[in-house]
Amino acid sequence: MKKLFLAAALCLFAAPAAAEMKIAITFDDLPSHAMLPEGTTRVEIAAKILAALKAANTGPVYGFVNGLRLTDDPPSAPVLRLWRDAGFPLANHTYSHMSLNAHTTAEWSADTLKGEAAIAPLMTGQDWHWLRYPYLAEGDTLAKHLEARAFLAMHGYRIAAVTMSFDDYQWNDAYARCVAKKDDATVATMEAAFLTAADASLAYYHNLSMQLFGRDIAYVLLMHLGAFDARMMPRLLDLYKTRGVSYLPLEEAERDPFYAAQLDPRLPPTPANLEQALLARGVSFIPRNVKVLPFDTLCK
Repeated sequence: MKKLFLAAALCLFAAPAAAEMKIAITFDDLPSHAMLPEGTTRVEIAAKILAALKAANTGPVYGFVNGLRLTDDPPSAPVLRLWRDAGFPLANHTYSHMSLNAHTTAEWSADTLKGEAAIAPLMTGQDWHWLRYPYLAEGDTLAKHLEARAFLAMHGYRIAAVTMSFDDYQWNDAYARCVAKKDDATVATMEAAFLTAADASLAYYHNLSMQLFGRDIAYVLLMHLGAFDARMMPRLLDLYKTRGVSYLPLEEAERDPFYAAQLDPRLPPTPANLEQALLARGVSFIPRNVKVLPFDTLCK
């Protein structure tokens, strides 16, 4: 583990990100995500994240909802009201976090519509018709992809694309196990690796955007409403501050021309992220390292 951490730590200094990157932060899997560590609640996790976002003046941050969680994890239900009381908007992540790649378009479309019941009553008077594809899966065939876009266009949805991630979800289950084992040393290693991965992702996506456009696009960051995210959010936002990051709402970020086909699903599809855009141009690049720690075996 030490060797893995040291290798990751070198990335922190190897390629600093450019100043003045603009990011729209978004959170998936409201009201509950991943394992719940002993001694905390879903509401406490959400409250910590909201407090950190408020303190950093991020502006409104979208939370993408899986309505099924209200049934299979009833104590998490107040999270949605807490999010709205903070002045932050909600949007659709389908009812059951259904992958379009693993289901028919009809099944996925029905699941998407079913998810609206948890959102619409809390977003009265506001346009909440943003869809984040679960697993970022947009269809395993071109026909399915086009069918899903036609469905979204018919129902007035815009697509909440993702153009920045450091796979924060990987930390949350491991963290819950480490809390149960009171393994503070591993938690400390995870904390350092989390910040290293976040910092390296700034440089990574900046470099991809510069290759494509000679500029930084407005980025949309994917995060998850997990316990380790809550633990690290103040330090993550402090890191972003030192790197010159500023924040903007999802709606404003997706006015960037890169997102035109996501903002209007009636348009012909275009690459949904920077990696896809480079591949479409036939440009080779070194993929981002997504496994900075052996998450599946930590604290087992």
